[in-house]
Amino acid sequence: MTAAISTPLAPDRPAHRDGNVLRWLSAYTASMVGDGIYFIALSWAAARSGSPGQAGLVLAVGAVPRAALMLGGGVVADRFGPRRVVIGSDAVRCAVLLAAAALLLVTTPGVWLLAALALVFGSVDALFLPSVGALPPRITRREQLGRVQGMRALAQRIATVAAAPLGGLAVALGGSAGAFGVAGGLFALSLVLLMAVRLRPLPADEEAVRDGSARHRLGDGLRYIRGHRVLAPLLLVSAVMELGFAGPANIGLVLLADERGWGATGMGWIVAGFGTGAGLSALLLAVRGRIPRAGAVQALGVMAGAVALAGIGYAPSVAAATAAGLCVGLCTGLGGALIGALTQTVTDPAYLGRVTSVAALFSLGMAPLCYPVVGAAIGTWGIEPVYTACAALSAAGGVIGLCTPALRRAELP
Repeated sequence: MTAAISTPLAPDRPAHRDGNVLRWLSAYTASMVGDGIYFIALSWAAARSGSPGQAGLVLAVGAVPRAALMLGGGVVADRFGPRRVVIGSDAVRCAVLLAAAALLLVTTPGVWLLAALALVFGSVDALFLPSVGALPPRITRREQLGRVQGMRALAQRIATVAAAPLGGLAVALGGSAGAFGVAGGLFALSLVLLMAVRLRPLPADEEAVRDGSARHRLGDGLRYIRGHRVLAPLLLVSAVMELGFAGPANIGLVLLADERGWGATGMGWIVAGFGTGAGLSALLLAVRGRIPRAGAVQALGVMAGAVALAGIGYAPSVAAATAAGLCVGLCTGLGGALIGALTQTVTDPAYLGRVTSVAALFSLGMAPLCYPVVGAAIGTWGIEPVYTACAALSAAGGVIGLCTPALRRAELP
């Protein structure tokens, strides 16, 4: 790293008043909003260019490389430094989307061209996600990592809420070309902000970890996770929670709303309840910065969220399901944010890219694979039994946390 980006951090100050952290957070938010607008633009262009089956294929093509290359993305982040990889991936995404926007202005692309765009974008995402997760310990001090994780979770909720209407408006005014252009502009803004973020230099022993082949570095990272008394059970808690939660919270809600006649509006209210709860829990962590007995609280949050998740399946009305969704967001949002904060705190920064890639692989790669399983199970056994079984699986993650002494006693700085 050059001296310009490895300068000492500012004197101790709360993360929400630290310009360095706020630049990173603003860049992350702009990138997430751009990501959401890109997905809307790609979906619209694919639907207009081919059959429904072909449109689904285009979207699937983007998801496969992101999952397949995620672990490699963590190795790249630790080898070359997360800042370089994040800046490089944002630059590539910006260039690709602006090129796609220009192409759409002069011609109508075929399905295979859109599939190629999705393939490139998904591959670059596999580099971006582990790298952006590895940055916080390098831009602030350990005692601020809990607050930063809360701020990041809150930014994710804001981006999710903002991306859909902005993407729809961009498509309505300028078609897919306009939406791709807006997304590319947001990635350009993210790129400028990231280039202004300062990092603290890694100690010499952490720099040494960068030596060796890619296979050796990946194996070394996996051995590091397996041998860590807190990190190994923490990632297991996260994986089990996601596997139980992802299906009911996505395809399960669609089938639930359809079966009970609540329609898309009813499903929207439930999703809004969940988003509100998750936003409030993120705000709590961002304001407080530290939750006492974080290891135990995250496990209890996962378990309480699982109980509320089962409640959605038995809710007699949209209002009751929305209230249950609010509880799910509050509890699992707090548990998930604390899992992220503890991961940032206990992991050696030299391994953080690989650790983040493993966590993202479960949440963004493997968890969606349960969608068809949950859908088929609901078709066979009905809503209530499947929601109960999935909630029990998710709660098992919290039980693992409570039954692991090192994790149960883990604290934020």
